[in-house]
Amino acid sequence: MLKVYNTLTGQKEKFETVEAGKVKMYVCGLTVQNYSHIGHIRSAINYDVIRRFLEYLGYEVDYISNFTDINEKIVKRAEEEGITPSELADKYANAFLEDIREFNIKPADKYLRVSENIDQIIEMVKTLIEKGYAYEVNGNVYFRVESFEDYGKLSGRSLDEMQAGARIAVNEEKENPLDFGLWKKVEAGEGWDSPWGEGWPGWHIECSAMSMKRLGATFDIHGGGVDLIFPHHENEIAQSEAYSGKKFVNYWLHNGTVNLSGEKMSKSQGNFFTSREVLKEFPAQTVRYFLLSRHYRSPIDFSYEKLEEAETSLQRIENARRQLAKVLNLDIESAEDNEGNENFFTKVVELKDSFAAALNDDFNTAEAIGVLHDLVGEINSFLNQKDFTLNEKNFAVLEETEEIFLELAEILGLKFELNKAPGADDKLVDPLISLLLELRDRARDNKNWEEADLIRDRLQEIGVEVTDTPRGTEWEIKGKEE
Repeated sequence: MLKVYNTLTGQKEKFETVEAGKVKMYVCGLTVQNYSHIGHIRSAINYDVIRRFLEYLGYEVDYISNFTDINEKIVKRAEEEGITPSELADKYANAFLEDIREFNIKPADKYLRVSENIDQIIEMVKTLIEKGYAYEVNGNVYFRVESFEDYGKLSGRSLDEMQAGARIAVNEEKENPLDFGLWKKVEAGEGWDSPWGEGWPGWHIECSAMSMKRLGATFDIHGGGVDLIFPHHENEIAQSEAYSGKKFVNYWLHNGTVNLSGEKMSKSQGNFFTSREVLKEFPAQTVRYFLLSRHYRSPIDFSYEKLEEAETSLQRIENARRQLAKVLNLDIESAEDNEGNENFFTKVVELKDSFAAALNDDFNTAEAIGVLHDLVGEINSFLNQKDFTLNEKNFAVLEETEEIFLELAEILGLKFELNKAPGADDKLVDPLISLLLELRDRARDNKNWEEADLIRDRLQEIGVEVTDTPRGTEWEIKGKEE
C-alpha cells in the first residue's frame, strides 16, 4: 500500500486518487531565463521516479508541468542577449528539454506556458474580484489574504505570525501588506490587454489557472521544491479554493534543496552548477544515481567528491549487471541441478518486494538503492560459488533475475547498456577489452607469462580488474588507479 507524506497534514497518508486508477499530477516548472542547474534537475528526477513508480503500480498518470515564459527577469535577460522575450523563453525551454533527456527523465505529458493561457488567468482573476477575494488599484490586482479563512494551512503559519514577522516593502495600494499580486500593470506594448489595463499575470496565479484548466478543480498531487511552500503554494491554495469553492490538491509533495557548502543552490545567490557544467565532468547516470541516494524530502549536499563516491558505488551495480549478462551468453554446461538456486531466487523475489516496499513508503529511493545493492550482492555470491555450473535450471533462474534487476533499475530510471563501460562514450570499449583478454589468454596458452601479466597490469591501471575463474577470464570496471 502506497503511503505519501503530505505537507498539508504533516503526515504520511494512504494514497487514494480522485479518479480510480488515474493520477493527476502537477509539478512547478522553470522560469525559462537561463540554463537549468542541479537543483532543478534534482526536482525533475525526483518527480520522474514518483511518476515511474505510480505507473509501475498500474496507475495512468497525467503529469503536467509549466514554463513561466514572461516576467521582468525574462525581459531583462532578453535585452542582454539581444533577442525577444519569446525567443529567449524558447531557447531555454528547449535547453531544459535537452537536459532532461540526458538524465533519462521522461518529459511531462504537457508543459503549459503562461503566454498560452492568458485568457484562463484573466477569467480567474475576474471571478476572484467578483467574489470579493481580490481588488484592483491603478491597474494592479491583489488577492485579499484576510478574506480566505484558511490562509496559512499549508505552511502552518497564522496571519498574526506572518504580519508580525513580515519584511515586505511598503505598498500603499495594498489593503494589507500580505496581500499578493494577481495582475501587474506594465507599460503599453509590453503586456496583454485585460479589464484592468495592459499587464502581466502574477507568479502565483499562473500555476493555479493552468493546473486547474488541465487537471480540474481538485487533483491528486502538486509537487515542487520545499522553498515553494511559502508563499507560492500557500497562495496557490488560497486563490484556487477561493475561486472554485473546492479543495485544490489532495497531496502536496515537496523535494529538498541541493546545497553547496551548506547553502541552498540558487541562481539569485550565484552559488550553483548548471547541469551542463556537471555533465562535462561526470556521466548523467552518475548524477542521477547520486541525487536519488537521498530521500526526496531531505536536503542533499552537492560536491564533485560526492559524485566520485557515487560513481564508485554505481559501478558495483553496473559490473554485476555486466557479469550477469556475460554468464547468460555462455553455453549451458550441464542438465544437472545443483543446490542453492531455489534459495537464491527466493531471496531475489524477497528483495524485489523490499524494493517496492521502500518506494511504497513515501517514495524512499535511498532505501530502494540499498535494496538494489543487496540484490547485486546476492547475484555476485551466486555466480562466484566454487561449485557453480550453468545448468538449465540456473540459466532459467538467472534469466528471471536479470528481468527483475532491469525492472527495478527502470523504476529508478537507471539504464545499464552492455556495449558501454561506465562513464564511457565509446561503444567499442567492451569489444576492445574482450580482444585484449583474448590476446592475454593466447599468451598464457603459449606460456608467455610476461606478456599476459603486462596486459593484465595495464588494464588494471585504467580501472579494469581481471579475474581468472573456472568459467574463463572475467573483468569488471573498478575505477582508475591513482
